[in-house]
Amino acid sequence: MKALVEKLSGRLTKDQIITDPVELRTYECDGLAQYRVSPGLVVLPHNASETAFVVKACAEAGIPFVARGSGTGLSGGALPRRDGVLIVTAQMRSIVELAIEDERAVVQPGVINLHVTRAAAAHGYYYAPDPSSQQICSIGGNVAENSGGAHCLKYGFTTNHVTGLEIVTPDGELVRLGGKALDPPGYDLIGTFVGSEGTLGIATEVTVRLTPVPQAVSTLLAGFASTDEAGAATSAIIAAGIVPAAIEMMDALAIEAAEAAVHCGYPAGAGAVLIVELDGLIEAVEAEFAAVQRLCVDEGAFEIRVAADDAERALIWKGRKSAFAAVGRISPDYIVQDGVIPRTALPEVLRRIDELSQRTGVRVANVFHAGDGNLHPLVLFDDSVPGQAAHAEEVSGAILDLCIEHGGSITGEHGVGVDKSRYMPRMFSDDDLDTMQMVRCAFDPAGLSNPGKVFPTPRLCGEVPGRHKGAHPLQEAGIAEVF
Repeated sequence: MKALVEKLSGRLTKDQIITDPVELRTYECDGLAQYRVSPGLVVLPHNASETAFVVKACAEAGIPFVARGSGTGLSGGALPRRDGVLIVTAQMRSIVELAIEDERAVVQPGVINLHVTRAAAAHGYYYAPDPSSQQICSIGGNVAENSGGAHCLKYGFTTNHVTGLEIVTPDGELVRLGGKALDPPGYDLIGTFVGSEGTLGIATEVTVRLTPVPQAVSTLLAGFASTDEAGAATSAIIAAGIVPAAIEMMDALAIEAAEAAVHCGYPAGAGAVLIVELDGLIEAVEAEFAAVQRLCVDEGAFEIRVAADDAERALIWKGRKSAFAAVGRISPDYIVQDGVIPRTALPEVLRRIDELSQRTGVRVANVFHAGDGNLHPLVLFDDSVPGQAAHAEEVSGAILDLCIEHGGSITGEHGVGVDKSRYMPRMFSDDDLDTMQMVRCAFDPAGLSNPGKVFPTPRLCGEVPGRHKGAHPLQEAGIAEVF
């Protein structure tokens, strides 16, 4: 590492290279604080050229590296290596170009998500993907994790809004993929890179799609006696052919936390609330909004509030957007889980989670994107009490098993990272995992780019072979070769 520091010092300034053990601890975890590792070295490049220089130096020295943006991830995806380099892109925060006529923005990876919308707002545009952390999360991290947000039901995830990338490959080469065009020819390398969690390289510039600000936006808050009724209302809205911009649900415990934190004034006594937002042409929004209100009442809503203006809309969203942090008001520690189920399974799965909570004594607060079945159970515990953390982890894993059992997924938008890698074999076969790793091998044969993430057992690319002895099945089939 000392030799690497000397090499980097020939190109970077002193304040771009962090070696002090106390300062290194600042970067020991991302938003998932259960996992902590102090990095061997932290480097803060200012541009793509410096990033490529650092990666190339790591590759030549055989030293692993991990990219990090704002550090808001919730899967341990930016967890550093004690024997590696953490490359922090937070200082690469320029909006390079606003190409309004092309409905595009070109930004560096450290640009904050919400800042793209603020820059485009004067021109009548905004950036649609809106994670709850959009005020602090960075575009580079959104690309790595394929982040979603409340409005992904209608507008899709990050991958639906990225048309071009400049990346540094794991050997330190600068490469451009796509651009401002909607559908570049050839293999979908952009789609492969977005959501790859830093295992295929580092994004140094991102071209994103800008969306016109809709003519009309209408938002309502509906209070229900139970999550069963709120789930039934969600299914009824979608079954009616209505695709809202967002349908969000919070249960009683999540509501309690939000009230304690931000005093959002949600309906008293509600076992669940739905936030439904419609946007688009004025006439269409008016017609569909009336239908949504009727469907909510039909499924048991005892109170409906309609936002009269932007201030009331912001208040409705305030409780939902602050929910993760608000849980700290009712529990000293908690696990933010992330799984997906078919939305028609919402009532049953939420009942099963409640039964699990009652049986184990572990409280679970539910706040999630109901419209696309993306659950975010918050598993509460007190780490100062021996055994509670391990017990909470068991409940968290059981919830993921429920998602798989109902035909869902172990992650919707937070990624796999280090936290969920052990669950991958529950969802994918050995051959599935090996095929995924073939893609990684093509980009990163040395296995230096964010190693130890996503895959439970490293294989191929000369890595330790895990359960397979002798020739790998994909080798025998003539499909793959060990690099």
